[in-house]
Amino acid sequence: MSFILIAIFLWSSLGIFIRLSQMPVQFLIFVSCIISSLILSFFIIKCNLLEKLPSFKQLLFFILIGAISLVNSFTFFYAYQNTTIANAVLTHYTAPVVVAVFAPLFLKEKLSMRIITAIILSTAGLWIMLDMSPKVFFSLLFEGDKNTYGIIAGLISGIAYGMLIIIFRFISQKFHPLVITFIQNIVIASILSPFIEVPNNYATAIWAFLVMGVVHSTIAPILYFRGMREVSANRSAILGYLEPVCAIILGVIFLQEAITLKILLGGCMILFSGYLTIK
Repeated sequence: MSFILIAIFLWSSLGIFIRLSQMPVQFLIFVSCIISSLILSFFIIKCNLLEKLPSFKQLLFFILIGAISLVNSFTFFYAYQNTTIANAVLTHYTAPVVVAVFAPLFLKEKLSMRIITAIILSTAGLWIMLDMSPKVFFSLLFEGDKNTYGIIAGLISGIAYGMLIIIFRFISQKFHPLVITFIQNIVIASILSPFIEVPNNYATAIWAFLVMGVVHSTIAPILYFRGMREVSANRSAILGYLEPVCAIILGVIFLQEAITLKILLGGCMILFSGYLTIK
């Protein structure tokens, strides 16, 4: 479980680097995946993991994973750039609802009363932190509000992330974490390559590319996949609720985003739901 917690903490800083880099979403994802793939290829060769690479049949399955991962990353990055850090991460973490519905069907995991309580509590905490009624939300949507589009992107990323949690829980038992991360990055970079245009000011964001490629696209996924071997899909999803709390705190520190009483209250509810899951 400690592996997942460390990965979540690392991922919680992602919004800061996306916002400060001021680079197009697709270019950020593409460069991060390329850097990560180069690093991972070295370790795969050094650790004699070439024979553990997926077969051609299995590769088709990884292409599907890569496509879903791209949807997750693209919409999540878009949300970070078009709404607040809080809105982006909170809407992204609708994922446990998706996991709660599909994990019993595909993974044969039991949906205990404690997990149900934690999901309800954490979801309620998210709505309190979001501080927006459905009526206001749809009103802003029809007005073409940029912030609302960012929220929708966060919701889409949450659905994609929930699907990935289910899939990763399945394949983490069969493939090495280095191999999973490497193939996923190669697929994402391949899909994006026809749409990449190098910005004129890319040199100003090299520091962000390096950090995102090494920390967010390499170290964090490896730790997460390693942790998924020992933690159920529902539990890993609820533990993920710690990410928005950390991300919001970092947003306050580095981007001077406002933090309200509702954010504090909702954050405490999320933390308590995580405690229920760990217990």
